[in-house]
Amino acid sequence: MLLHDILKYNDQFVEDMEYVPYETTKFPNKRMVIVTCMDARLIELLPKALDIHNGDAKVIKTAGGTITHAFGNVMRSIVTAVYELNAEEIYIIGHHGCGMSETNPQGTLQKILDRGVASPEILASLEYAGIDLHKWLFGFNNVIDLIKGNIDLVRNHPLIPKEIPIHGLAIAPDTGKLDVIVDGYKELTAIKQ
Repeated sequence: MLLHDILKYNDQFVEDMEYVPYETTKFPNKRMVIVTCMDARLIELLPKALDIHNGDAKVIKTAGGTITHAFGNVMRSIVTAVYELNAEEIYIIGHHGCGMSETNPQGTLQKILDRGVASPEILASLEYAGIDLHKWLFGFNNVIDLIKGNIDLVRNHPLIPKEIPIHGLAIAPDTGKLDVIVDGYKELTAIKQ
């Protein structure tokens, strides 16, 4: 069983003090916060492609790297990183070929029904209560538009300082190649003029 394998490995990891090379503080060395996708292909690739190491950045991962609400958990994490953890730059990093760009909310809801987690009546009552499950489960159509939308949400947030650069990048999940979508430094210069 996976949990037992993990715990067995962890016991040995701690006993052998393999954690020592990863010791750091809670403050990001590179003073940056990253919002990115939870895609398994990015676990090691993204840090390598950005030359970030343990302790360098605050990393927030969501399905699709999506910021869904101006006062949701992701924005709270960004605000905390800026004010409490000394982050001075924000990076919104999407990726090409993201599974959230191919979501099928109706298919997901059918899987929920098939597993017996919810009944059609429960789904109907959630919709009746004003919860648009299709919208909630839908990802996005275009990663570039998603990145720009996330930047717009963060840039216009009433609690984010206007002088913080907010960068937008798209990473190729096979090669790690970064495409600059928005250069936060240039954006700040344009705003000041």
